[in-house]
Amino acid sequence: MPELHASPSSLPVVLSTADWQARAAAHRARIQPYTQARRARRARGASHPVQDFLFQYYSYSAGKLEAWHPNAHEAIAESTEARERFTAPVYGAAHGILRRDVATMAAGKRATMAEVLALLRATRDRPAHFGCYGMHEWAMVYGGHDIRHDGVASLRLPQQQIDAFVESRPVVCSHFDAFRFLAPAAKPFNRLPLAYETRYAAEQPGCIHANMDLYRWAYTCMPWVGSDLLADCFELAMALRDLDMQAGPYDLQAFGVEPVRIETAAGRDEYQRRQRALSARARVLRGRLMDVLAQVLAE
Repeated sequence: MPELHASPSSLPVVLSTADWQARAAAHRARIQPYTQARRARRARGASHPVQDFLFQYYSYSAGKLEAWHPNAHEAIAESTEARERFTAPVYGAAHGILRRDVATMAAGKRATMAEVLALLRATRDRPAHFGCYGMHEWAMVYGGHDIRHDGVASLRLPQQQIDAFVESRPVVCSHFDAFRFLAPAAKPFNRLPLAYETRYAAEQPGCIHANMDLYRWAYTCMPWVGSDLLADCFELAMALRDLDMQAGPYDLQAFGVEPVRIETAAGRDEYQRRQRALSARARVLRGRLMDVLAQVLAE
């Protein structure tokens, strides 16, 4: 393992072998209810339209999610176990500890992290909007187009009623990766002009997809941000996915998922209340992620 050139005065909080092993075990215990359930479904050829999304849409494996890394301000006391677990080129050794060595970070990785930090800041600084009511899932199946969970879950309303509901309300999707899946006939209903080239220009902190993507940005910047923050973002993304699908047009009661009936005033009120609460959680996590990235990029 290469030597990490650092002065003792700059050393971070050091975790003993017992400390980091306990933290790693706690992280696995936190994450494995999700990852092992996912593996069990795959083994029997089954799928879950809500919980599998974070493993299908996002490109981070269950194994990587289970692996533990310390927080940005932490390091690991050198030991045989630590040297086997925390290896070069990411981790370097100095003064009897192992810590992530920013000097070994590839230029491309640094540029990506800087871009993520800029995006997070821009998203934070825009006004939050809470008037979408999850209409994107309805607009995706407008006219019977691409009913993605067909065969797993049926629509809970007749197609004619779904189409009429989409036509009766504004579609105000601000997230390009949701907008691009709208049925072609429904895209003109969206009040915001969205395009791939400017896909991040409309990101705003009330959007459940922008907040779900905090998980994407956290794992994109791993292992530098640490597993505690990654797991927090993952669990928030799961909660957001729950609301996303509860508000959709699918009948998911066979999966224990009760609908939020946004076709009613009471359902829209519930959706917005929960969206605001989840946005508040996202605001905290976005701030933590920005702080970590700024710290790492400043080293």
